[in-house]
Amino acid sequence: METIRFDIDADGIATLTIDVPGQSMNVIGPDFLADLDAAITRIASEEGIKGAVIASGKDSGFMAGMDLKYFGSMLASADGQRPAPTAIFDNVFVLNQLFRRLETAGKPVACAIEGTCVGGGFELALACHRRFVGDSPKTQLGLPEILIGLFPGGGGSQRLPRIMGVQASLMYMLQGKLFRPAEAAMLKVVDGVVPQGTALAAAKDWVKANPTASTQPWDVKGFKVPGGAGGFNPAFVQTMAGALPMTLKQTQRNMNAPIALLSAVYEGITLPMDRAIRIESKYFAKVAADPQASNMIRTLFVNKQAAERGARRPKDEAKAPTTKLAMLGAGMMGAGIATVAAQAGMDVVLFDRDQAYAEKGKAHVEAVLSKRLGRGMTPEKMAATLARVTPTTDYAALAGADFVIEAVFEDVAIKAEVTKQVEAVLGADTIFGSNTSTLPITKLANAWSKPENFIGVHFFSPVEKMPLVEIILGEKTGPAAIAKALDFVAQIKKTPIVVHDSRGFYTSRSFGTYVQEGAELVGEGINPALIENAGKQLGMPTGPLAVSDEVSIELGVKIMTAAKKELGDAYVPQGSDDIMLKMVEADRLGRKNGKGWYDYPEGGKKHLSPVLGDLFPRADAQPDVEEVKERLLYRQLIECARCFEEGVLETPEDGDIGAIFGWGFAPYTGGPFSHMDTVGIAHVVAVLDRLAAAHGPRFAPTAQLREMAANGATFYRPVPSRAAA
Repeated sequence: METIRFDIDADGIATLTIDVPGQSMNVIGPDFLADLDAAITRIASEEGIKGAVIASGKDSGFMAGMDLKYFGSMLASADGQRPAPTAIFDNVFVLNQLFRRLETAGKPVACAIEGTCVGGGFELALACHRRFVGDSPKTQLGLPEILIGLFPGGGGSQRLPRIMGVQASLMYMLQGKLFRPAEAAMLKVVDGVVPQGTALAAAKDWVKANPTASTQPWDVKGFKVPGGAGGFNPAFVQTMAGALPMTLKQTQRNMNAPIALLSAVYEGITLPMDRAIRIESKYFAKVAADPQASNMIRTLFVNKQAAERGARRPKDEAKAPTTKLAMLGAGMMGAGIATVAAQAGMDVVLFDRDQAYAEKGKAHVEAVLSKRLGRGMTPEKMAATLARVTPTTDYAALAGADFVIEAVFEDVAIKAEVTKQVEAVLGADTIFGSNTSTLPITKLANAWSKPENFIGVHFFSPVEKMPLVEIILGEKTGPAAIAKALDFVAQIKKTPIVVHDSRGFYTSRSFGTYVQEGAELVGEGINPALIENAGKQLGMPTGPLAVSDEVSIELGVKIMTAAKKELGDAYVPQGSDDIMLKMVEADRLGRKNGKGWYDYPEGGKKHLSPVLGDLFPRADAQPDVEEVKERLLYRQLIECARCFEEGVLETPEDGDIGAIFGWGFAPYTGGPFSHMDTVGIAHVVAVLDRLAAAHGPRFAPTAQLREMAANGATFYRPVPSRAAA
């Protein structure tokens, strides 16, 4: 066997040690399935084997889920087309059959879990008769498949409810929520939490002491699901009756997997396990066959992991971890960056114009850490982290820093002055990163003597929670700066994308169109409530007007005014410009002053302001919600396509990752480029032509899109040459 070491001790207990070669974490692939099949046959047939224990041979943890490259091959035939639904069912049912054979092999089987055990690995554990887990704060167990467009397809949707009850299990599976060891034990998901490193011994002891415990509870006559199940059980009916509308509301009917999961649980929970797992595989195959799952897996898992592992990092550059960070600006962004840097073990000099601001920045670090006490943060760890942050007003204190991040006021002159002061202390060989959301990096780099060492490092607020960092290359940014920035992002465990310079770069520029189109719609007299609901139904985290309030309408006007001044005649006016200006003139600046598109009464709930009807009279004829959704979606799509044609984006992978993790673009699509590929470029062009004819040139398709439509190309296959390199 290549993936499993099979050993039998003097007591007749077989130990199956999983160690998939070439993988940092054990995953389920064809070789593992073949080896597990052979191992189960031995366990069941050899009289000398009294029971078995399954463990991991890797320090990284027990096991993750399916090898996604293998999973993709299960969904494609030799010519690249998707096979018939029956063939997909046969492919995905293999794992279910195997785990069922394990739990009915007639011998007791225990699982020894040390470290991460998720997805298919956790489903393997659930198929064992007992589960023992080593107690470590880093250990996580559970079924997170819903987060990448799938649901548990190896028996998890049937075994977990039979162990912990339908209501509780659905709460975990529908959210992709993971268990810590103590929590898993409390919910009876594991049978024993033992000192770290002793799970194997505990599992062996149980097998030795229980030679006849080879039947799962659900295979015993008279078994009842904890909390009850079935159409005549009031609690079960109430749970399912509530779960469906809640899930539809949460997903806005856009996600396939959560509804399929509910169906699998509802239909399978009262059936014998052999029939229940067929129900599960039926729904799993249906979800897997839809492009939604493939798109989500590609962006949210495969490409995201590749980005975090350095897919865009210059290969010839030596590793350049940051040990001392010079953080310029102690506002919300600067303090947030200081927090994640200090947590990653770096020394941070937190610089601001006066000591009170700098101290306030460090107080922010302390406040964030305090909220994590008892959740992986100890008082000792908190004290050590805080000790690494030094607030100062003295440029000289920056000496020795090997990386600089600037997050001062969004003004070219102010940034230039700070940049020159820092160079006087550190020298131009130090890599300098500017955290700006709109100002061109090439222009800011003029203040640094070696522009090849100047780079954009765009964080999102709140820094501690937002997973994305947009790395922006100026015209002269060199490989050493790229490597340094990406190594820093890896240290703070965030996801990077790499883009080229332009006003607004990729994320701010493309996200801004969502807000702008919302304002355009208000200006046309469209009901603001319709606009907001359409945005949420589209799959965006919130409506365009609400997010405009949060970001600040006033800030949007300032950015627009600065762009007009900078670009002069080259500035392309937007219909939203006058609308946003009218809001600012009416002193409706956004949430910051308690009134924007919404009103924010003290102690009350925000609500769309009735004043909007006076500022922008309501049109007699209102569009259908689908029409509004289409405008909000395609205004973003065309801007993303422009960024690709212009070379702001080099890869569709960066475009999809940046959209979902940067501004919350509808995750079920896999991102704007995946979505355009899925619906077809010719369809995208046709819709854009129709919208451009009705609403103006902001919707006009790019030349590249037209060429792709004519050639049948897609973004994830070779595309025609760009208008600009």
